[in-house]
Amino acid sequence: MAVVGIVSAASALPMVRPVRHRARTVRRGTVLIVAVTAAAFGSAPVSAAIVPTVPLGTAANYSVLGSESVNNTGPSVLNNSVGVSPGTSVTGFPPGVVTPPAIIDATTPTAAQAKLDLTAAYLDAAGRPLNATTAAELAGLTLVGGVYAGPSKSALSLTGTLTLDGAGDPNSVFIFQTDSTLTVASGSQVLFINGAQECNVFWQVGSSATVGTGAAFAGNILALTSVSVTTGATVRGRALAQTGSVTLDNNVFTAPTCDMVPPTTTTTTTTTTTVPTPITPDTPSSTLPVTGPQVQTALWWAIAAVGLGASAVVGARRRKTS
Repeated sequence: MAVVGIVSAASALPMVRPVRHRARTVRRGTVLIVAVTAAAFGSAPVSAAIVPTVPLGTAANYSVLGSESVNNTGPSVLNNSVGVSPGTSVTGFPPGVVTPPAIIDATTPTAAQAKLDLTAAYLDAAGRPLNATTAAELAGLTLVGGVYAGPSKSALSLTGTLTLDGAGDPNSVFIFQTDSTLTVASGSQVLFINGAQECNVFWQVGSSATVGTGAAFAGNILALTSVSVTTGATVRGRALAQTGSVTLDNNVFTAPTCDMVPPTTTTTTTTTTTVPTPITPDTPSSTLPVTGPQVQTALWWAIAAVGLGASAVVGARRRKTS
């Protein structure tokens, strides 16, 4: 399985020439490794680039947002709102369902603002400097957080499984850039490991995106033109199109992880009442405990008695000798 990331220079150097007892002389730095294979580098450590998220603004309120229209076929289920602006056409609801409190929002100031926020997000994602260049085909790759593109920002495709590795950081951000199309083949999927989260994945598409039949896709699609989600595909994220339409066919859109509101936890507080022990009067007793002061007093009298006895003996001896 190919691994792409940013690898420390110190970890790469021993593969060229063994270095002993001179670890302090190795300079600190980073080397960008592109399409590194596990067979070649074994367990070389891979670290994620620190990439800020892409703010979606009010566009984050929508599962689907189009410019010309939104067209649905079949019983699609969307957990966030459906919006279109400046177009007016939203078709196929019902049988499609928008789960309350989400709404269908066509040609309103709210939808217009969401489109402006989408444009800002698209330009933000498109302007990020690359951390690595991958192959145009993403299947079989395991990627840590960073900004990625194919050769010359060519069209991207996914015909299998893409694994995104959070490297233990749930805030790891993944941005994919293409000046062309994104094509996700039927049955393809995006997997998340080591804390990576769906809300932190952004697909900046310079043309149109297509999600194939039965695919399990994830992330936020920011398409310049249009998005087509075909029969039975699921999207854990959003399909947002700036200038064209979004087309659905019996799909399920769920809010991506980390955008979801955590469940309310009810805490039960237990109050413990301590009942004071009643105080009873002292009971006379023939045997009383000896306290510290009493012991000291007794010792003092014993010492005094010994002293007096010794004085009496000395006095008697003197009288005998006189």
